[in-house]
Amino acid sequence: MMVLNLSVVPKVLPLCCGTLLYPCFQNKKESVFIMAVQMAASHAASRRLKDAIFGANAACRAAIAEYGEDRVVNATIGAVMDDTGKLAHLPTVERVFRSLPIEDYIAYAPISGLPEYLEAVIDITFAGNRPAGYLGAIATAGGTGAVRTAVDNYVEKGDQVLTSDWFWGTYNVICQELGCSVTNFSLFDEANNFNHTAFATSVDVLLKTQDSLLIILNTPAHNPTGYSLSSEDWDHVLDCVKKHAATGKKIYLLVDIAYIDFAGEKFETRAFMQKFSNLPENILTLFAFSMSKAYTFYGQRCGALIALSASKTVIDEFNEISKYAARATWSNINRGAMTLLARIQQNKVDYASYETERDALYRLVQERGDIFMHEAAECRLPTLPYKGGFFLAIPVANPQAVCDLLREDLIFAVPLKMGVRIAACSVPSTKMRGIAEKIKHVIDKM
Repeated sequence: MMVLNLSVVPKVLPLCCGTLLYPCFQNKKESVFIMAVQMAASHAASRRLKDAIFGANAACRAAIAEYGEDRVVNATIGAVMDDTGKLAHLPTVERVFRSLPIEDYIAYAPISGLPEYLEAVIDITFAGNRPAGYLGAIATAGGTGAVRTAVDNYVEKGDQVLTSDWFWGTYNVICQELGCSVTNFSLFDEANNFNHTAFATSVDVLLKTQDSLLIILNTPAHNPTGYSLSSEDWDHVLDCVKKHAATGKKIYLLVDIAYIDFAGEKFETRAFMQKFSNLPENILTLFAFSMSKAYTFYGQRCGALIALSASKTVIDEFNEISKYAARATWSNINRGAMTLLARIQQNKVDYASYETERDALYRLVQERGDIFMHEAAECRLPTLPYKGGFFLAIPVANPQAVCDLLREDLIFAVPLKMGVRIAACSVPSTKMRGIAEKIKHVIDKM
């Protein structure tokens, strides 16, 4: 313990590596400080998770407790809520899950995942649009685990990962935790179309200093805008990466398809996947698959990373390094969830009822998004192009201030870096009506 004068020391003093001085007592003349030891490793000491989504949802729950659920609009949560405000689920999923024997709940699964699950995941991912090439798959802890595995296995320490400027913030958390970083290209041009020039320029710049590049494209039904790349957009993307592959650079295209089953008709939304056939061997295509959304199975944390290559050697390598990464992180994945998906996929009657139920949820969410976009056009609220999916976005200069003012009207949305995210999935249609106009009023007021 030591006594120091406040005029010559800050409130918190670094003494040496891992040791800080914290104020214990102070008066007008002097302060007493105690030494506190920083126990975290140097690479972890600065980690602080500030999640705008969960923060906004916590504020919303507090408002519901104070004012009642009927008066509050919860546009924060990334899960489908029914029109009564309850978490929606698929009856077929519940029925099949409850029918599983106890062994399927409690037994370990193979590190790579159940073989029947991995086969089913590949079939579901491509749905009749399977590209030519060799395929591999690894079970992961949700879509998040799939992204983490891709970054862990294919990004050099210190390198940059490329994604759009509107993006899911967890990409950044994953990259920082694994010793790399995210950089962005402008997703939209002045006409709100995919910005081919910005994408190509960013790839060019990064590959001047990097020998390899992981590109994350969240499509169809992009989080947080609801945008989907068109067939022509994919042609531009592939032309760009093939140009660099021809010079010997290694390219990894990670397509995050977490929301694909809320983007439209399943065969049409997957047609672009055939474009990945017969790409050069130094282009590896990866797909981040998630059970969370399409199976309303968020908390079971079950997903997969799928790899496609013209080279069998590349896929053999993928299977080995992914198994190693899985053992070092979660060891193995939820056996019950994997068994559920495989059972539904293998039973024609169950799969047909599952698809009918899921399609009804898709239409419910799409209706809500369409209501917002129609009313936004009527009141001239600028929005980003929404094609489908859980979320839509409004570009604003001061997102936090907009969200703060919306809270005065008991509307809770998520402030992002470049705008405000509205979860169409969680807002009943009756509550969705009028939100666009209220946002426009707040922006005009500011």
